[in-house]
Amino acid sequence: MLYFIWKMIDWDDCQENLGTTFQRIYLLEQAFTHLSYLNENPDFDGPSNERLEFLGDSVLNFIVTEKLYKEFPKLTEGDLTEIRSSLVCRDTLAGLASSLKLGNWLLLGRGEEANGGRTKTSNLANTMESLIGALYLDQGLAKARRFVLNQLKPELERIQAGKTAQNYKALVQEFIQGQKKPTPIYRLVQTNGPDHSKQFTAEILVEGEALGRGTGKSKKTAESQAAKVAWEKLRCNHG
Repeated sequence: MLYFIWKMIDWDDCQENLGTTFQRIYLLEQAFTHLSYLNENPDFDGPSNERLEFLGDSVLNFIVTEKLYKEFPKLTEGDLTEIRSSLVCRDTLAGLASSLKLGNWLLLGRGEEANGGRTKTSNLANTMESLIGALYLDQGLAKARRFVLNQLKPELERIQAGKTAQNYKALVQEFIQGQKKPTPIYRLVQTNGPDHSKQFTAEILVEGEALGRGTGKSKKTAESQAAKVAWEKLRCNHG
């Protein structure tokens, strides 16, 4: 039954929605194949999207890093890192995937389908990365870059207008306070390197428990990175 559903998926409709045409359609299909589908369909002869997700994550990070480096020559490494984090984070990617209605073409197992897998943040973000990986393999870096930057255009315009990147420290603090817990504490745990090129490592603690650790060339950057790790963990653990 599920195999029949796979055969009925309109990949032409998917490509029209994406504004692109794949030379190797199996890469597009793979980008939308969730592991749960393979677990319930052992005769299905394609892989899941996990390897494409791994590739797409790296391609995405490179494209965004290159764009920010060229567009914002006056920003420090720490500022660029924080902006990049906001652009490639799970919530941003899930939002992009949702706007493209990627969930409509996901191949899911029945359990994952029943649990709202088509709208789940993690599935949407992972599919977005998988799609980027598939585009890169099928059409090259230039086409993948065009797709990524087109999707991120509103966010990039917001940054160019001088609006701040996502503030993970504020997000974590708001979330923790909503749980009726004390304000997070940041602790510097390590400093490495010579005076002209120090590397700081910081932790974020709540009630004595370390929720995340980050590094950077300033204490502020290290704390922001630690907060980002904590935020991702909190979001994952609380749906």
